[in-house]
Amino acid sequence: MLKDEILRLKQAKDAVILAHFYQYPEVQDIADYVGDSLDLSRVAEKASAKIIVFCGVNFMAETAKILSPDKKVLLPAKDAGCPMAMMISKTKLLKYKEQHPNRKVICYVNSYADVKALSDVCVTSSNAEKIIMHFKDEKMLYIPDYNLGNYLKDRYQLDIDLWPGHCLVHNRLVEEDVLKMKALYPKAEVLIHPEAPLAVLKLADYVGSTRGILNRAKASCAKEFIIGTEEGILHPLRKENPDKEFYVLHPSMVCRNMKKTTLKEVYEALLNEQYEITIEEEIRLKAKQALDLMLELS
Repeated sequence: MLKDEILRLKQAKDAVILAHFYQYPEVQDIADYVGDSLDLSRVAEKASAKIIVFCGVNFMAETAKILSPDKKVLLPAKDAGCPMAMMISKTKLLKYKEQHPNRKVICYVNSYADVKALSDVCVTSSNAEKIIMHFKDEKMLYIPDYNLGNYLKDRYQLDIDLWPGHCLVHNRLVEEDVLKMKALYPKAEVLIHPEAPLAVLKLADYVGSTRGILNRAKASCAKEFIIGTEEGILHPLRKENPDKEFYVLHPSMVCRNMKKTTLKEVYEALLNEQYEITIEEEIRLKAKQALDLMLELS
């Protein structure tokens, strides 16, 4: 079986497999660690293995490489990109910084290394609120996700400019989607990721990261939940809560890039040690400063 071959190769090559919650269930099940961006950033930094196989999208594998330069980081699906990360560039950010030199640049981890390198600090959806509030008395720019930044700006009345980027999956949600599902499941709690538009988030019982959604579902006395994030999270939710029911907020909550990684890609990445992530050292060191401050403040 492919699964057995992956486990054999992993041991033979001293590799560790990391998978995001949005991956296919079978990919999550062969991983050593499954988590959100903050979980996996910490694991990548502490991993003792020589090879990191990152089942996610390219900015996540880049983050692992930034934190673990001496390890070989492999991205099984070489073209697994992130449209949100592509909505900001080094050139555009440099132009903004020239025009607004006094603003702190708060960079969502869903970005590429050269953009992180121009930022003051990185954040994930798990720690964005805590880190942004650390700088609450300063002028800020939040990149590249407008929705998550707008959620915190609205909540705390911050002086924060917002980059016009978004997640293609979460941004397509509308208020009608939530109202329709609440009518179908009136006893269900609504748990939504902050990459969704503000009007949608205001209808949620809980707004949080993928890890936050998992924790909330586990701790809640409710038996039914409407989940407003990528459908891959349903797998760990159901595994951890077999006595509860979970419904995805909309059937379109599927990230095509996250779903490019299959067991076949994981096997071939390990077998051939292919699609290695490389980052220029000058960029890596600058990006690491922003990530290190994130981990320090988390």
